[in-house]
Amino acid sequence: MAGKFQRKCFSEINLDDPFFDSLKADYPGTANSTGFITWFRKKASSGKTALVFEDELGIGAFINLKPDEAEEIQLADGRGLPKVVRLKITTIKIDERYRHQRIGEGAIGLTLWQWRDLGTNEIYVTVFDKHHTLIFLLEKYGFNCVGKNINGEKVYIKDRRNLDFSDPCKAFPFIGKQVQYAGCLAIDMEYHDTMFAFSDLANTLQERIDVSVANGLKKVYIGKPYSLAFRVGEPVLIYRKYTGTVGSPGYKSVITTYCVATRIEKIKSNGYARYSFDEFLGMIGNKSVYNENELRTKYDTWSSLTLIELLYCGYFGAGNNVNWKWLKDNGCWPGTHPMNFRYTREQFEKILREGNIDVDNVIID
Repeated sequence: MAGKFQRKCFSEINLDDPFFDSLKADYPGTANSTGFITWFRKKASSGKTALVFEDELGIGAFINLKPDEAEEIQLADGRGLPKVVRLKITTIKIDERYRHQRIGEGAIGLTLWQWRDLGTNEIYVTVFDKHHTLIFLLEKYGFNCVGKNINGEKVYIKDRRNLDFSDPCKAFPFIGKQVQYAGCLAIDMEYHDTMFAFSDLANTLQERIDVSVANGLKKVYIGKPYSLAFRVGEPVLIYRKYTGTVGSPGYKSVITTYCVATRIEKIKSNGYARYSFDEFLGMIGNKSVYNENELRTKYDTWSSLTLIELLYCGYFGAGNNVNWKWLKDNGCWPGTHPMNFRYTREQFEKILREGNIDVDNVIID
């Protein structure tokens, strides 16, 4: 059974799970710091919660955040970072068995979404040099190392006032104010619910789960559009196309999610293959809902084939999704195929607001 992230009370988490052994070893406790076991039990007794990823084998990931950290950060070289309110990632660990399954990417995404919603300018984490995979993810998603602390850990900070909007990953989960247009991508509901696992729908059971696809932030869509209205670097709204037989599609087909297009490749065009099948697979990695046999069939039988890579920037959430009826009634359904929609900045923001998104906290300088 595939696992998923859930918020759990510390008192409900098994401290004896072997997952925690390395954290106990890294933080045994000193005259200057509390040991991991003492810290954990204190959190449990005070009713605190953490984000936990579990499956049938036990705990696979653990994230704890401190939203009201307001301390000066002392660096080993004598410098000190000023005392301001920051979101601190006090603990983040991904089990080795989930290497290459993108759980770490999902953990970073959940953390940065919470940071955005809190509204604090800075988020930071300390990490030992040996945690190469975590450091790679932190740097990929815009954290900058400012030095080492007195315990020998690297201090990584991300500041919403100093984001690199030339790279959507480094700017994540924000979108730059330079955006002028947005696109739309329609995805059948059974594939949507695997690709966008956090985009909940009210009164809907989303069952098809693949760990690598569901929990990563990068998604790959495979299709055969005649044309695309959006370009790399532009936002893309995700339209969940209802393919069921119960109820009205006008109310059950909904926009649930907003992404940024990070790559668009024409793999085949009018029967001509621009890339080999192996090159095609290499671009996809583990970011598609299709298995290798399904991808081979599409590659061999479709005369046109396009790959679209998306960064999962945010979602509306159950009860906030924007249905086809509202889109049509409010001038946001142009009457052609969604892939040909080219929304203006104003239309894009209008849809986000209808999805109960704080636009000024998503599209920023």
